Amino acid sequence: MSAASAASAVSVQFRAAYDAVLAEWPAPVTSREVPTPHGLTRINSCGPLGAPPLVLLPGGGATSTVWGAVVAAGAGRTHRVHAVDLVGEPGLSVPAGGRAIRTPEDLAGWLDAVLDGLGAPGPVTLAGHSYGAWIAAHYATRHPRRLARLVLLDPTQVFAGLRPGYVLRALPMLARPTPARIRSFLRWETGGADLDPAWLRLRDETARFPTVRPVTGPRPGPAGLDRFPLHILFAEQARCHDSARAAATARAALPGARVEMLPGVSHHALPLLAAEAIARSLAA
Repeated sequence: MSAASAASAVSVQFRAAYDAVLAEWPAPVTSREVPTPHGLTRINSCGPLGAPPLVLLPGGGATSTVWGAVVAAGAGRTHRVHAVDLVGEPGLSVPAGGRAIRTPEDLAGWLDAVLDGLGAPGPVTLAGHSYGAWIAAHYATRHPRRLARLVLLDPTQVFAGLRPGYVLRALPMLARPTPARIRSFLRWETGGADLDPAWLRLRDETARFPTVRPVTGPRPGPAGLDRFPLHILFAEQARCHDSARAAATARAALPGARVEMLPGVSHHALPLLAAEAIARSLAA
């Protein structure tokens, strides 16, 4: 996608919905676009300027705004939070023409440039949810010295594959997204959980973005993930994978990691409805 087409994809309605969710954050937000080889990356930052840096990667389609509840639950008091819009996903990041991200190595190079642009002294805490956790894990195996801690929130395609039933249920939404299909899928996956209406309106608006195939690749191996404190949280009611089996695999592969199961929450609802538990894990 060219920069021009990406910019045009951000409709007035999308921008209004995005700003409405960001306005719910409990602290003043500083927004900027960091240049990388793969385009401009939108970062929304808040929290004390001198606090340890925390970089948050959302799941696919969720945008950086999904972290507002986690910020409100305490992450914005203990850290300088930097919430990132993934390049190529819905949000306000603008991909560079001819420099599409196609491989895990591209993603690692992009994230490395983002961290350079933040100018944070020393290693950072990196946390990701879902697809963002897959990106974070791949990055950690390639650049462990840049990380102080790694937090993976219900990571997909890291310790378990996707359930076929989940993929089949998601295919119509992925192939031709519409607000109705997005809402129907989220109701199914979350069991009808009461999600933030403003965030749901923003998810509706993501249907208007050009469909971009997410980067795929092998699972990141455990080598490299044991070089710093690692905390992995699984959503008990996730439909995307067998959380209990994934947690057992994580414990066996990384015996030094802290692995927890969060009861009563689904995969897609995790950042919104398990914010207090996530904030505690980030502050630990």
